Amino acid sequence: MFRVGDKVVHPIHGAGIIEAIEEREVLGRLREYYILRLPLDNMKVMIPVESEEIVGLREVIEDREVEQVIRILKEKRKVNNTNWNRRYRANLEKMHSGNIYQVAEVVGSLTWREKEKGLSAGERRMLESARQILVSELVLARNAEKQQVESWLEKLLA
Repeated sequence: MFRVGDKVVHPIHGAGIIEAIEEREVLGRLREYYILRLPLDNMKVMIPVESEEIVGLREVIEDREVEQVIRILKEKRKVNNTNWNRRYRANLEKMHSGNIYQVAEVVGSLTWREKEKGLSAGERRMLESARQILVSELVLARNAEKQQVESWLEKLLA
């Protein structure tokens, strides 16, 4: 169980800080909820405490683990010529895993593909979403500002 003040990652919404744990009645059922504040979007998300594993809530990586993210982002990739639909589903599965390294793979491969061949509208949206999730976690892992992380990521992917 997480505590107030813990830095966690929601696989879909990105990284945030648990602001409170509250008991609320939703649809006639009383449950405990994590109130997660997402600093980049200034948004709050309620997650049932009992569903944290199902949702895939996990702790933000530590600063020393950022080096592995950097290695993944720097990897040279071949342009994958598979059907865009298969590629899209595989990348979506990686993103929903909640694993920062798989999200970094999606960012790296889609950025590479964008430079080499261009992206479909759906893949462009996916890249933006994956980058946002990655940036949100790196901001909390590095205790940095959003602009600093985005600038650093741009240089890394250039």
